[in-house]
Amino acid sequence: MDPKLYFEQNRAAFFGDRGAAAEYVRANCREELDTVLRMAELAAENKFLFQLRWDMEQTHVPEVFDGPIDWLRQPGDDPEFVYAFNRMRFWPCMGQAYAVTGDEKYARAFAEQLVRWVDTVRREDPACEKAWRTIEAGIRMENWCKAMGYFEGSPHITEKVMDKFAGSMTEHAEYIMGVWNTFNLMSNWGVLANHGLFVAGCCLPDGPRTAQYRQTALDRLSRILRIQVYPDGVHWEQSPMYHNEVMRCLLDVAALARRRGVRLPQGMEAAVHAMARTAAAWQKPNGREPMMGDSDDIDQRDLMTLAAAVFQDGALKAAGYPRLDFESVWELGAEAAARYEALPAQNPARTDFGLPDSGNYVFRDRWGEEGAWARFHCGILGAGHDHAGQLHFDLFAHGEDVLTDSGRYTYVFGPDRRAFKDLSGHNTVAVDGLPLYECVDSWECKRLGRAVNRAFYSDGRYGYAEGGHLGWYREGVFVNRRLIFLKPDVLIVADEFYSGGAHTYRQYFHWGETGTLSAQGDGFRWAGRSCTARLRQVSAAPLSAERKTGRVSRHYNHAAEGPVLETAVRGEGFAAVFTVIALDRTGEEEPLSVEKLPVTSNFKGIQFQDEEIEALRVRKGGRSWVAAVAHMEYASPTDTFNAGGCCGFGGVEVFDETAGEKETGTVLAR
Repeated sequence: MDPKLYFEQNRAAFFGDRGAAAEYVRANCREELDTVLRMAELAAENKFLFQLRWDMEQTHVPEVFDGPIDWLRQPGDDPEFVYAFNRMRFWPCMGQAYAVTGDEKYARAFAEQLVRWVDTVRREDPACEKAWRTIEAGIRMENWCKAMGYFEGSPHITEKVMDKFAGSMTEHAEYIMGVWNTFNLMSNWGVLANHGLFVAGCCLPDGPRTAQYRQTALDRLSRILRIQVYPDGVHWEQSPMYHNEVMRCLLDVAALARRRGVRLPQGMEAAVHAMARTAAAWQKPNGREPMMGDSDDIDQRDLMTLAAAVFQDGALKAAGYPRLDFESVWELGAEAAARYEALPAQNPARTDFGLPDSGNYVFRDRWGEEGAWARFHCGILGAGHDHAGQLHFDLFAHGEDVLTDSGRYTYVFGPDRRAFKDLSGHNTVAVDGLPLYECVDSWECKRLGRAVNRAFYSDGRYGYAEGGHLGWYREGVFVNRRLIFLKPDVLIVADEFYSGGAHTYRQYFHWGETGTLSAQGDGFRWAGRSCTARLRQVSAAPLSAERKTGRVSRHYNHAAEGPVLETAVRGEGFAAVFTVIALDRTGEEEPLSVEKLPVTSNFKGIQFQDEEIEALRVRKGGRSWVAAVAHMEYASPTDTFNAGGCCGFGGVEVFDETAGEKETGTVLAR
């Protein structure tokens, strides 16, 4: 294949003017450029390290080949290295390094590695099975095509190299054309494989067959989107990292289709736009994705930037960078930079988001990195990438994780995989020490329950979310959790346990590993670098608490120790535990008090039972609230409650005593 003809067809496929893009990243993206140059330098020397932002299975020690590369080498017990190795994400790095430096060592290494791979990793060879999963084939089609685009003009990209490249890409495309089933319809594998098929269809020489590649890929992706993405914009596998990877692939399809003049199926762009809006909605104030399910602590603002540029959406730009980042420039071209800078960034009018189809709820007291942020989950278990995080909540304030998900750490089935997926690795509740479900292996689980009773409320002063599940119905227990966010800095968590028998209920709190946890009076205090959090609990039943040490995994293959608080209560019949968490900037703690109030009937003049309705008075600094939570219906025949002089009628009602509210509170739930 003539290299000149290939590059003429594909010159505008990705980054347009290569020199202009290289000049842009030299001037504006020095840190990212240095990282890419380091990765490219290693790869050119046959040393491989996976530490790019979106390397989903990162490594921390380079794998070195002194002789010919063995593409099937597995350094330890984790096959993820083989999978990542055969995706060749380091080839676009070498291409970008070549575009910036002009150093032929990158083109030479790329050509030599490509030829060796094609000659030695054969699809028909059973020994090569790990390198030829459909997900790797799809990712390779993207990475190979994009990498090749950077090397235009290099003498190392000969007709022989191009023949190897085009022949293998055609083999890849034909392979994916022959694979379609219900697994691909429901799994992110289907997206990654058919995204690659579309890229190959755009980059290989034009003809009837490449047109079929494009059309088949788009038909499949359109069907996948209809079933895999909920109306609230969340990918069903309940992992922000895989949500973002699916979204990135589809953004690439949208951008490449525009440049190629390919018409997308109706509704595809709108669905991808909804996924981006959802990712922006749950983004933490520091720009990172939540560590929900199999997700790492990744700064996702590059994807928000790309999505904002593709859709010209100022709300997405507010969640991204003020100018195009390194990868976005290579995707869209330097000429897109001026258009992006001219796009006004504008935060959404609302700060709280209920995503009811997936069961995810996000609250902020304001937009900005210093604001407080909370996330609550009560939804389906999304395939193998979700964890036993039902009723889990995260908390972030003053630039720091206060309460965090423990992460994923590994995909190798064993004690670590089970521990990080288990409910004890999340900020949730347990009954009698029982698991929420049974792990069969790294992906499959049994004994699944059902999320029920979900509710959401938001206004300028308060946020509210509620949810329960049937995970322990066999044991005769229904668990329900309510979150009340008194903006800007107090969170009340009400855990309700409905049962006719006696049980022990545990609550887990995984604190950010940047801080220390200590006992303080009748509660606990977590002191971080910039934020301090104090926890107080109230229950009609005796409470116990134990401080432990847990692990937090922010990236694959890496974990750090962090403080864990485990509390427990023994209840017979109905039981409830209230947890109040107050947030302050370190060194600026305000006085805090939490008082349980008797709740009486205004009509009958009696005191309600705790199992019917309970109320707390929370004072922080110069502010005071009364929060009443009804566990059962209480108003019969015609009644209102009185708690601390506040009169109301609601399932969950908050009175701002500082504002003089006594007879009219805010009803968060009926």
